[in-house]
This record gives sequence, structure tokens and C-alpha cells, in this order.
Amino acid sequence: MSRRAPGALLLLLALLGLWLGAGVATAPPAAAHAELVSTDPGEGARLEEAPAQVTLTFTEGVSLGAGHTRVLDASGERVDTGSATVEGDRVVVPLRSDLPDDGYLVTYRVVSADSHPVSGAFSFVVGDGELVPADAAAGAGDTDPVVGAALPAARWLGFAGLSLAIGVPVLLLAAWPAGWASARLRRMVTGGLAAVAAGAALTFLLQGPYAAGSGLGSVADPALLAATADSANGVAHLLRIVLVAALAVVLRSVWRRGSPSVVDGVAGSVLAAALVGTVAAVGHPVAGPLPALAVTAAAVHVAAMVVWLGGLAGLLGGVLREEAPADDLARALPPFSRLAAGSVTALVVTGVVQSVREVGSPAALVTTTYGWVLLAKLALVLLLLAAAGVSRVWVQQHLGVRRSRPAPRRRVTAHAFAASEATEPDPAVSSAAGARAEVQAAAAAAERPALRRSVLVELAVGLVVLALSAVLVGTPPARAEVAQPVDVTLPVQTAAGEDGSVQVSVDPAAAGPNTLHVYLLDAQGQFTQPVDIRVTLTEPAQEIGPIDVALEPAGPGHYVGDGMAVPGAGTWTLAVTVRLDEFTAGTASTTFPVR
Repeated sequence: MSRRAPGALLLLLALLGLWLGAGVATAPPAAAHAELVSTDPGEGARLEEAPAQVTLTFTEGVSLGAGHTRVLDASGERVDTGSATVEGDRVVVPLRSDLPDDGYLVTYRVVSADSHPVSGAFSFVVGDGELVPADAAAGAGDTDPVVGAALPAARWLGFAGLSLAIGVPVLLLAAWPAGWASARLRRMVTGGLAAVAAGAALTFLLQGPYAAGSGLGSVADPALLAATADSANGVAHLLRIVLVAALAVVLRSVWRRGSPSVVDGVAGSVLAAALVGTVAAVGHPVAGPLPALAVTAAAVHVAAMVVWLGGLAGLLGGVLREEAPADDLARALPPFSRLAAGSVTALVVTGVVQSVREVGSPAALVTTTYGWVLLAKLALVLLLLAAAGVSRVWVQQHLGVRRSRPAPRRRVTAHAFAASEATEPDPAVSSAAGARAEVQAAAAAAERPALRRSVLVELAVGLVVLALSAVLVGTPPARAEVAQPVDVTLPVQTAAGEDGSVQVSVDPAAAGPNTLHVYLLDAQGQFTQPVDIRVTLTEPAQEIGPIDVALEPAGPGHYVGDGMAVPGAGTWTLAVTVRLDEFTAGTASTTFPVR
């Protein structure tokens, strides 16, 4: 319920309009989600000798956690040593020595900084072996559907509980101090704390199977639990449980005394802020550009949400009940209305900031799953603001709550050295104020059923918004789902080892015509002219290719494929084969998604 809901609605529309206008003229930066950039050996590479290791390079830092990286031979037997390591954005998988000529399949499932798993597969050949199709690992990296559905449910439980655990006490502090004596509100807050702890525990247990791609039967797997506990995501959820216990102790003493002391207020505020921080410091905000700004915006967003929705729940469980004194209702609504107004404004501003960061461009709103879920959430937020506007009208028209106006200025003559005298209240003014309070209380009692229905609609829509927020947390951001230009430098692999590098640029890396730039450099980083160069495109999973790309020389060591056609969506491998001289040939390759 907000006195400024129409203003917040206009602010939301204005900010979205500015973003849409800017999105037409500007291109989004890199995605805040890990993607595979290159591999060594490359996809489909044929080597004369078995490599000592396999290296995977991603767009950002990753971790193995509960995931895996495996190298299998044509019969499905593992040939890696089982001691893969992570070096920033690279995963290095050592192989056993003296591997025979054969086809080898590399499968991986790693965890990106935003706690989402990234999986895939590629293959290479040693000697005269047969290439193992990459789709032989199809389905191995899929998330279990039960786990995928249980995680958003656990997050929703935590979000709803946080609204009760923090929002109701804030309502009592700011608008209705008499509510500390309500046993019903105490039960609501206690239930909220239990829901936050349960949601955190369930999310912690499910993160392991989610990262590993396993089912519910592995929730108690010691290895998965240890991997989750060793991750930032797992630490945040365990810390959340500890903070819930500490906040429960503080609130128990408050309920026992009937009102909070200054120490209780400070301790509760610190613990509540820390709880909000554990929610904001996991998932999408910690990955990608400007993480500090993103975490701050997420924290303000979460805090505003719990204050608003928790306050609405507190009103329904307290002053909006028929047996509650009408005087309490008339006193509680104005301060909560002001508090809700600030929460709505904070929600709108931080929501737009988060949307711009995670979506990137207006086109991604209608071309990605994240974008469509976000649009559904936005539609419900608009409905929520409309319901808040209805409540504001009732508050103003029926309860006599108006915006405060400054008192008229009066000219006062000051007499030097005059003795100050205490001014006693005017009995007529006190009588008028008392009569007005009685009128407001009577109006509150008369309009309570209608106001309760309006607040109930707000709260119901808010719970659905929380559910969509829980889904968004587990959905890869739209930036990671839209076409992103490819710009990568790859080592040229020859029979004698690395010899120079090749820079590859593909824009826009989408289905249809693209522009390809290839720059060939020697070991000293200088442009070099090869005897021959060939570029091919392959989509192993769909058995497309190799497709030769027509190149035109554009300068020393520089070649352009203008209008390079990518037939359709998929994970494409671009391979560059160069003949450096009469006796030396090398290859380099990279994979890139086309959506």
C-alpha cells in the first residue's frame, strides 16, 4: 500500500523508456555468465601424438565444485588422471601417458561464478583413430527436472520467510509499536524465520545435485555436500542459517519484554542487514561487470521487497483484523504508507538497474527465457502498483490521511531579554484533534473490509512476483543467451608444439551472414604471411560440415570472410588451418554458440 504508487509507476515507465531508447543505439557488453571460448586440442582436431593434457578456456572464472571434467576413449573408458585443476578461467585436465591412436571425447560440467552449471562436450582424434561424435554425451549434462523444480521452490520459501522475519518487525518499529504485544504477529515472525532457515538448508542440499547434474537421491552425498560447503554459494546459505538463529534470539527477548530496547534495535538491524546481504551476494550479482554495484543494488532491492510485502502481511495479521482497535488502524496506516512509498521507489530504481545489467538489450526481452520471465514479473509489478494506488485512494479519502502541509508562517515580535513562558495547549485545539481522531477511527472501522481486500490483492500478487524472482535467480541471464560477437586469440598447434597465434573475430555470431576477421601472428607477435590458409565451420551435434569459408586477403597476415554464412543455431566450431612453410602446418579452433 503506497501513497506514491502512481509516481513510482511513472518513474518505472520513464526509466524503461530511457533504457529502450538507449538499447536501440548501443550494443551490450560481454555476458555475465561463463561460456566456453576455446579448447586445446580443438574440436575435431587430428593429432599425430596424444597430448599430455586438455585445456578448456572460458569467458570468466569457473570452479569444478560438484561438477566434473572427463576424457573418455572410444569405448567409454576414462583416460584422464582424475586430477583436473582450475587456473582462473582455464580448466586443465591431465591425461594418462602413452595413449594409443583412438578417438577421445571430452565432457565437462563446471560451475560459473553465478553458481549456474555450464556443460558440454567435444572430441579429438589421435593418429588413425575414428572421431567420436560429441552427441555421444547427449543428456549427460542436463539438470534433473525434479532438482530444477525444487530449487526455485526453496528460494521462494526463503524469500517469503524473509518478508515476514524482517518486514513485520520493521512495521512494528515504524508504524505500530502496540503490535509487539500481538501473539499472532509473533507467530508470523517466528514462522518467517523458520522458513528462511528451511529455504537456506534446502537450497544448500540441492546445490550439489544441481551442479553435478544428478538427482534427488544424491542430496546427502558427502562429496557433493563438501563441494557445496567449499563454495561461496554454500557459505552464504550456511551463514544465513546462523544469522536466522541469532535474530531469533534477539526477537525472543523483544517479545518477552513487549518492546525493543536500543540495543535490541541496533542488534536486530545489523542481523537483518546481514541476512539481506546473504541473499544479494549470491547468483547473478556476483558475476559479470561491476559486481559491487550489482550486489548493492540487489541488497536494496531485497530490503525494499521484504519491508513492503512483510508490512502488508503484518497489516493483514494485525490492524486489519476485525477485532483490532480502530484507533490502531488509523495510527498505523499513515507511517506505513510513507514507508511503503520509499520501498516502492527503491524497488523500481534498483529493478531497472538489475534488468539493464542482466538483459543488456531490449531485443533480449523477447528472445530469451530470462527476458520473458522478467516481462511477466514486470507486468505483475505494474498490477501491484495499481493495487497500491487503490489503497492510497482509500487511505486519503476515507481515513482522512493527507499529505502534510507546512504550517503558515506567522510574524512574531521578539522582545529583548523577555522571560520565556511555557505555552499551554489550547483546549479548543486539543478538543478538535480528539474529535478528528475519533472521526478517523470510525472511518477506519467502516472501511476496514474494503481496505483488507485491497491489501490482500497486493500481497497475493507480491507472492507471485517472489515466485518469478526465484525462477529468475536460477535462469541464465539474457546476456548469456543472445548472440555475442566472438573475439579470441588462439595458439597455432603444429607437430612440434605451439608456433604463433591466430586472432579470430566473428560478428555478430548469429545465424545468417557474419563478418569474419582472421589475423595470423608469429611467435614474436608480428603479422606473418602463410603459404596457405583455410577456415571451416562445423556443427558436430547436427553433423553439419565442415563448411569452407571463402577468404579474401586484407593485408599482411589479415584475411576477411565477408558474409560468412552460419546455417542455423547450435554450437559451432571454427577451425583455422595454416601452412606456415613447405614443411610446417598448424591448426587452431574455437567454439561459439549461435542462438
